Amino acid sequence: MESSFYSDLDTNFEQACSMCEKDFTHGELIAMLKTGNIPQKQIAALKFDKIENKSDAEVLLSNLTGCDGKVREAVALKLNQILRVSRTSLKIVAECASRRLSDATVDINGNICRLAVDSAVLLKNNFEFSNNYTKTIVKYAKESLEALDKFIFRDKKYVINKQLFKLYWCLDALKYFYDFIPEDELKLILQKAASQEEYTIREKAAEILNKSNIYPALADKLKSDSNYYVRQVFLNH
Repeated sequence: MESSFYSDLDTNFEQACSMCEKDFTHGELIAMLKTGNIPQKQIAALKFDKIENKSDAEVLLSNLTGCDGKVREAVALKLNQILRVSRTSLKIVAECASRRLSDATVDINGNICRLAVDSAVLLKNNFEFSNNYTKTIVKYAKESLEALDKFIFRDKKYVINKQLFKLYWCLDALKYFYDFIPEDELKLILQKAASQEEYTIREKAAEILNKSNIYPALADKLKSDSNYYVRQVFLNH
C-alpha cells in the first residue's frame, strides 16, 4: 500500500466511498493502519471497533501523532469512543498511551487536543499513566511559558499564538491532573499563566485555581480580573 494519497482527487473520493461501504476484518483494519495511505488509514480508524491487546493499541496510537491531520483526528475520535465503552481497553491503552496522548494534547488541531484530553481523563485512575502524562504536559507548559517570556514586540504574531495555543491546552489538561503536580511547581505555573495578556490563558489558570483551592491569593486576584470570562469562572464553582 502507498503512504500518502491516491494519484488524483477523483480516485481518492471513489476509493473512500468504496471503503465506507465495505466491511473489513479486524486484521485488515490493522494492516491498513500499519501501511495504508491516508484515505485507507482514515477509513480504517473510523471503522476500528475494538482494542484486543497491546499490539492493537500501539498500532492505533501510532497514527495519533506524526501523520496527516485527517488520520490523526479520526484516530483521536475512535480512541475516545472505544475507551468510553470498554473497560478492558482502558487497562490496555493506559499501559502505552501516555506519551502519544500528551503529544496529541498539544496538536495544532483543537479537535484533536480536546479528544486527547478527554481520553486522558478516562485513563486517570491508572496512576502510572497519569503520572507520566502529567510530567510531559508540565514540561510542555513550562516550555511555552519560557518561550512567551522571551518574545518581544517584533516577533511574529503566529509564533506567539502557537505557544499560547499549546499553553492553553496544557492548562486545560492540568485542570484534571493538577493533583499529580508538586504544589510549588503548580503554583509557579499558575502564577506565570495568570500574568499572560491573553485572557483565555488567565481563564484556564482560574479554572485550575477554582478546582484546587491551592493558591487563594492568586484566585482572589483573578476574581477581580479585567475580563468577564475570567471572573465568571469563580461564579460557576
